[in-house]
Amino acid sequence: MKLNTIQRKKFRVTGKLKKVASSDRLRLSISRSAKNISAQIIDDVKNITLVSCSSVEKDIRSMDKVNKTEISKIVAEKLAKKAQEKKISKIFFDRGIYKYHGRVKVFAETLRKNGMEF
Repeated sequence: MKLNTIQRKKFRVTGKLKKVASSDRLRLSISRSAKNISAQIIDDVKNITLVSCSSVEKDIRSMDKVNKTEISKIVAEKLAKKAQEKKISKIFFDRGIYKYHGRVKVFAETLRKNGMEF
C-alpha cells in the first residue's frame, strides 16, 4: 500500500516520538479541523487515553463569537487542568501532520503556561 504525503508525515512524527517514549512521559496528540481542535494524552505503553478535551464539548461550543485561536487556548487550559487533576505534568507534544504554527503553537504555549512540561 502506497502512502500519501500526509500519512507519511504523520507516521514520521508519531513514530519518532513512540521510539523515545518512556513510562515517565506520556504523548499528547493534537488534531484540528477547519472549525474544531481536540487533544488527548495517551499512554503508549498501555495503549490507553488518559485525558482528552475538544472544542466540540458543550461548555466550549456554547460560547458566542469566539475565534478559533481563542478556542484553542480554552481547550488547552481545560486539558491542562484535567491533566493536573490526574497528576500528569511531563508529556511529549505530538503535533502530527500539523506545522508548529498558528492554533497549534498557541495551544502548546498555553499548555506550557499552565504547568505542562515538554
